[in-house]
Amino acid sequence: MAALAVLVAHADWGSNAARRRLAYALRQSDGRFTAYAPGPAGDPQTLLARLRTLAPDGGILFGVDFPLGLPLRYADAAGVADFAALLPELGSGRWVQFYDVAGRPDDISIVRPFYPLRPGGTRQSHLIRALGMTTIDDLRRRCDRATDARRAAAPMFWTLGAQQVGKATIVGWRDMLGAARRAYARDNAMFPWLWPFEGRLDDLIAAGRLVVAEVYPAECCHHLGITLHGSKRAQAARAAAGMALLAWADAAEVAIDTALRRAIDDGFGAAPGGDDDFDATVGLFGALNVVLGRRTAGEPEDEGIRRVEGWILGQAGGEG
Repeated sequence: MAALAVLVAHADWGSNAARRRLAYALRQSDGRFTAYAPGPAGDPQTLLARLRTLAPDGGILFGVDFPLGLPLRYADAAGVADFAALLPELGSGRWVQFYDVAGRPDDISIVRPFYPLRPGGTRQSHLIRALGMTTIDDLRRRCDRATDARRAAAPMFWTLGAQQVGKATIVGWRDMLGAARRAYARDNAMFPWLWPFEGRLDDLIAAGRLVVAEVYPAECCHHLGITLHGSKRAQAARAAAGMALLAWADAAEVAIDTALRRAIDDGFGAAPGGDDDFDATVGLFGALNVVLGRRTAGEPEDEGIRRVEGWILGQAGGEG
């Protein structure tokens, strides 16, 4: 059964506020979606409220491209059995230093796992030893590992280099999701429900909730039939990939707003940041692909994945 969301959104998320971009699609009176061009995601602490303003009633699916969940080996060492319950506690009590990026190897601990604060003599082996792991893959969730369609994601707690996700994770967890789960009661329309930790996608959306799921644009390219010839940082490569985006929208009967069509045709422009708008749009279409029933969500049945590690929306293999 396809999820009857009234709003689907996706944020291309980074530690730099200027590069956080949001694309969304609204369900129209005829039941079809119209997708709109990306714009600034804005203040993370008000983003969920702004999404709810766009869709005051009904279910919302909000995709983010930072991790939701913890590697199982790390969670076992930390004594964590429920990521959704833990999230609002991070940054206080036992976890007061969780978001303080360690500056030296000696600063790393189970309750202070992000590293390094700055470059210079830093190695991922420092994380492995300090957290009691065996290999760097112990700091990747199962959904982070390499697949036939893409390379492995960076280990979650690493904060250095172009591929790192640690800094974006801190902003997303601390300033948006953790803050909102402390501020709002579970019956509040702006309370963020986390997939897959708190239920099946269709059930959460059918209840009219604001559902947050991890959506990985590199994974979505595979789902949408997009092949990038060259780097996504090149306008020409994005423009060529845009033909597949438009073909998918046509097949899925998703209307494209004039500004978004212009952006797709133009490869999202020549200015720096065009790749952020490209990723925001790819992530949006990937989320819509699931909402429209054209791809399964990949609902995990394994308890460790469902409660602790989480899963990437639409990625195959979660069911096993």
